[in-house]
Amino acid sequence: MTIQRADAQRNYARILAVAEEEVAAHGADASLEQIARIAGVGSATVRRHFPSRRVLLAAVFSERIETLCARATDLANASDPRLALLDWLSALTAYATSARGMADALLQDGLDDTDHVNACSAKLSDAVDPLVHRAIQSGAVAPDVTTTDLITLVTGIALATEHHSDPAAEAKRLLALTVRGVSPQR
Repeated sequence: MTIQRADAQRNYARILAVAEEEVAAHGADASLEQIARIAGVGSATVRRHFPSRRVLLAAVFSERIETLCARATDLANASDPRLALLDWLSALTAYATSARGMADALLQDGLDDTDHVNACSAKLSDAVDPLVHRAIQSGAVAPDVTTTDLITLVTGIALATEHHSDPAAEAKRLLALTVRGVSPQR
């Protein structure tokens, strides 16, 4: 394990804090040069800590991804598999609509490299797979529905509502429509 110098640690933390603000304000295409300028470092320093936009976005979203993964783990043994899955999908939708750029990052990451597995999507998939499998086994979700399908649907909802006057409310409404198609009430 490499120990960073104190100034390198401060730069990393500052760049990440600025990147979180810039991604929230401008989405996944936030300017790396603008991030460097606001953080008070050079572009080379940003690239040394975050060699690609993908690495920077993964760092920006990692804490929330971990929270979503922990929520899936907490729900894994819930008594009602359908409600557990819907609870998690609602949490993902709420976050994806509030964290501008996350949906775009989940969608685009890996498009330029088909062998690349998006770390955020992979973590989410691993965490929610048990919820999906339990919901399928209980008959609450169609057997051909996959975790990737559900993450893709939520990603699409977040992207479609990003410029809506009330993105959270519209995303919630569209998720409810989607759920009726994927997991009709018994």
